[in-house]
Amino acid sequence: MKFHVTESGKKLVTLIPGDGIGPEVIESARRIIEAAGVPIEWEVRQAGASVFKQGIQSGVPQDTIDSIRRTRVVLKGPLETPVGYGEKSANVTLRKLFETFGNIRPAREYPGVKTPYSGRGIDLVVIRENVEDLYAGIEHMQSPSVAQCLKLISRKGCEKIVRLAFEFARSEGRKKVHCATKANIMKMTEGMLKRTFEEIAPEYPDIEAYHIIIDNCAHQLVKMPEQFDVIVTTNMNGDIISDLTSALIGGLGFAPSANIGNEVAIFEAVHGSAPKYAGKNCINPTAVIGSAIMMLRHLEEFEAAAKIENALYVTLEEGKYMTRDVVGDARACTTTEYTDAIISNLGKTSQTWKAREHKPIKLFEAKPELGLIVPEKRRVIGFDLFIEKFASPEQIGKQLEELTEGTPVYLKMISNRGTKVYPSVGAMTDTVDHHRCRLVLREGLEELSDADIISFLQKVTTTGLFWNHIEKLQEFDGKLSFTKAQGED
Repeated sequence: MKFHVTESGKKLVTLIPGDGIGPEVIESARRIIEAAGVPIEWEVRQAGASVFKQGIQSGVPQDTIDSIRRTRVVLKGPLETPVGYGEKSANVTLRKLFETFGNIRPAREYPGVKTPYSGRGIDLVVIRENVEDLYAGIEHMQSPSVAQCLKLISRKGCEKIVRLAFEFARSEGRKKVHCATKANIMKMTEGMLKRTFEEIAPEYPDIEAYHIIIDNCAHQLVKMPEQFDVIVTTNMNGDIISDLTSALIGGLGFAPSANIGNEVAIFEAVHGSAPKYAGKNCINPTAVIGSAIMMLRHLEEFEAAAKIENALYVTLEEGKYMTRDVVGDARACTTTEYTDAIISNLGKTSQTWKAREHKPIKLFEAKPELGLIVPEKRRVIGFDLFIEKFASPEQIGKQLEELTEGTPVYLKMISNRGTKVYPSVGAMTDTVDHHRCRLVLREGLEELSDADIISFLQKVTTTGLFWNHIEKLQEFDGKLSFTKAQGED
């Protein structure tokens, strides 16, 4: 773990108050940490709404970036992207700028917080890949009526998040890791995480390893959540099921998280900035307090982390001071009163709820060449040509078949939204103006060159067919590197 210690022996942390309710919940966590006597020096910096309004499109100013590079540890409140300012989420920007590749989201039953699952012993952690997948945010309008988002999954990203899941399990003495994917449908992207998980799992013989389809995982989380210990999954899947798991224990007010990288760690609540409650001193700060507890463990302040966690459990167990999301407006205490109660309980230990024992997480050193796969042999055997035209597949197919005469390729099929529509297989597909036309190397030819592809594209431009992009069809060591359309032979 990397963090900065000052000459006076204090650990340096970048503190980002955030937007909306952010300053209130961050102040709650800061007060508790200081009352516990933790030697921390804060560097207060800004990100989010106020920064967007200064015209900084990322929502993250340079002095905040410089602070994080120095401290390597961040405690932050929720950030807002106001309508009309900036394009990207400042939260996502921070995660990507510092390659915090792993998002750790615990969900544990709390005393005094009644839910339909109370008494079931829920104590699980979702570990979500944090920087790639659909969250790479690479989108294009393929036609005025068809949008595309690229789902990028790397072997390197998979190995980093899988190893983090197993190492985190060891750090908390957990015994099971489930890998949740949609590999039954997305065999190359989601399948890469499944294959990587199955390759690495034998290195951790002390931990049971299971694969589960993500929709079944969601089903099982609602049906029997106590069966899970650690769940590792891709970015979008993890975003969704971690919100589900927070609902099992009382809601987003109880959902802390850590964004872990090899160089930087960012700790934050899962919830948003809730601007309508800003300044009302009524919000539940438990999620940020939980995030601060995770931060203290990262800083190897294990005793202080356990002290604060126990004080939190005692406060909830007593039930004298509970926030509006737990007991409603009529009986609710203020954020300040709740914070004061936790501070007054520092040093006390719950008789029924134990803080987990922790060891430092052993982070895997991700070398630049990690996950690099170099095939012994590769060849281009065709290409998918994406045509924008509001016309029947038969009309486009006939035009392309004429164009392929005398060329190294033939038209194998046309698909529309993933289903083969030409040659017709009798499907009743509602087509749009976005056709994937698969052109494949003729039998007897060894490989398709870039010059062959460019020559064919030049022919296409003379016909009135508008093409918007291509994808090469390749073989790596004799294996196809692309999927077939529904209905394609």
